[in-house]
Amino acid sequence: MSSFTLRHDGELPAGSRIAALGHYLPARVRDNAEIADRIGVDPDWIASRTGITQRHIAAPDESVVDMAAAAAHKALANAGTDPGVVDTVIVATSTAATTIPSAAAQVAARLGLSRPGAFDINTACSGFSTSLGVADGLIRSGVARNVLVVGADKSTDWLDLDDRDTVILFGDGAGAALVSASDTPMIGPMVWGSAGESSQVIVISETTKVLTQDGRAVFRWASNLAPLAAEVCAANGIEPADLAAFVPHQANLRIIDALARGLELSSTVVATDVVDTGNTIAATVPIALSRMSERGEIPAGSPVLLFGFGAGLAYSGQVVIL
Repeated sequence: MSSFTLRHDGELPAGSRIAALGHYLPARVRDNAEIADRIGVDPDWIASRTGITQRHIAAPDESVVDMAAAAAHKALANAGTDPGVVDTVIVATSTAATTIPSAAAQVAARLGLSRPGAFDINTACSGFSTSLGVADGLIRSGVARNVLVVGADKSTDWLDLDDRDTVILFGDGAGAALVSASDTPMIGPMVWGSAGESSQVIVISETTKVLTQDGRAVFRWASNLAPLAAEVCAANGIEPADLAAFVPHQANLRIIDALARGLELSSTVVATDVVDTGNTIAATVPIALSRMSERGEIPAGSPVLLFGFGAGLAYSGQVVIL
C-alpha cells in the first residue's frame, strides 16, 4: 500500500482570542407581578426561589435568528471589523423554529457572508461554552481564522405559562463573540461532560412541544457542580482565587450563589445577570460576559471562568483572557 502525506499550507495559529462581544435583549419585559397574577403566587415568592425580578420576552414575530443576528451585528461593530472577515458561524441554540435550515446558515445570510462554514450546536444551557471550545479547535487546526459564536434562545415559544416550574425562570435573548486567531492563546482548554442518564429531567416534549423540568432534581445537580468548575480552572493552570470574573450559566441565583461559595469566590466577581434577564439558556453566558465587559468590570488581561451547565445534563467551561 502506498504511503501518503496530506498537505497543510502555512503555520498553525498558537491559539485564539475573543476579539469582541455583543448582546441583544428584547424590548418587552415580563416582571414577577405579571407572572404571579397568572400562577397564583406572590411576586416575592418568585424572587425568593429564583433571585429573578424580570426577564425579557421576544415579540411573537421575533425569532432566534433575529436575535442572534442582532447580537452578531453588535459584536462585529464593537470589533470595528467588516463582516466579510468571518469565515465560520456557529449558533448555540435549542429553541430555533426550524432545524433545516440551521440558525447559523440564516445568520450568515443576514450578515451577507460569502461561503462561510455554518452550523448549530444544541447542548442547551452549556451551548455557548461548548461552541467556544469548538471555535478554538477550528482555529488551532487551521480550518478557520475568524469564527462568530452566538448563543441565542427563545424559550418563551416553548413554555406553558401556567407551569410555575418553568414560567418563573425563562426569558429570551442572544449574545455573540467574534473569535479570532491569536499568536498568544487566550481561550483555554475546554472541560466538558454530561450526565446523560439524567437527561429526562429537562425536556421539550415531542408531542406537546412544551418545555418541562424536574426543578428539584435540576437544582440538586447544578448546585453541586463547583468541583467541576474548579476542574476547569485546574485544566487552565489557575486557581479560582486568580479569577477576575466568574460567568456561570444564569439558571437561578441560588445555584449561582452555591457555585460561588464552592469556589470560595467573592460575590463582586460573579455575574448575576439572571436577576434582570432570567434564564436565556445558551444565551446566558455570552450576555452576562458582554454586559460585564461593556460596564468595564473585567480588567484587560485578566482571567475569566466561563461555565455552562443544564439540559442534557451537559456541562462545559474554559478560562478566557479578555
